[in-house]
Amino acid sequence: MSGERVRLEPGWKARIGDYLERPEMRALADFLRAEKRAGKEIYPPGPEIFAAFDHTPFDAVRVVILGQDPYHGPGQAHGLCFSVRPGVPVPPSLDNIFKEITRDLGIPRPDHGCLTPWADRGVLLLNAVLTVERGQAGSHQGKGWEGFTDAAIEALNREREGIVFLLWGSYAQRKGRLIDTQRHHVLTAVHPSPLSAHRGFIGCGHFSAANAWLQRAGMAPIDWSLPPRAALAG
Repeated sequence: MSGERVRLEPGWKARIGDYLERPEMRALADFLRAEKRAGKEIYPPGPEIFAAFDHTPFDAVRVVILGQDPYHGPGQAHGLCFSVRPGVPVPPSLDNIFKEITRDLGIPRPDHGCLTPWADRGVLLLNAVLTVERGQAGSHQGKGWEGFTDAAIEALNREREGIVFLLWGSYAQRKGRLIDTQRHHVLTAVHPSPLSAHRGFIGCGHFSAANAWLQRAGMAPIDWSLPPRAALAG
């Protein structure tokens, strides 16, 4: 996986582009090519693997939401954690995120699950692992992506200040070890999955808390509302 072939937003490329040249990333690229040659379906489609970085430039990041790996159903994953394309049914975890936003901020539930507007407003929607095999949750864990996304978080931690990190569930919280809580604000809760959401995700107040923190730090709050599906392109 070469930094020359992968198109990364310039701010991100300056910080983590070199990581793509490492042997473990070349091995990951070989693995992905072999899987495709074997006829396996990989999500998201190639051009969308780095969509989180494309939509949220390094210098624009105000909030980070960490996911685990992409959705593994057909047509779901498009490179932003928890998000699905307009018209794709809203997965249960995202449904609980919307419920908490409505409870916390009074924002009505949108008629779709596409979170691209959040990404364009400064919310980095980053999965720890950026690819998955169709129907096989977690199938690309341990193949090299984790080091790359660690490098992204370390770059934000080192070169930016005042970012709010929303870490939901134990997997995301383990990445919390990379974050200096003297420079950034970390909010933790159980995962919004139906298995755990009612043990503390619903009621966590993270969306209003993130905005309050940003405002105290002199930054604009996030608009957590989403336009109607009809207003979204594609």
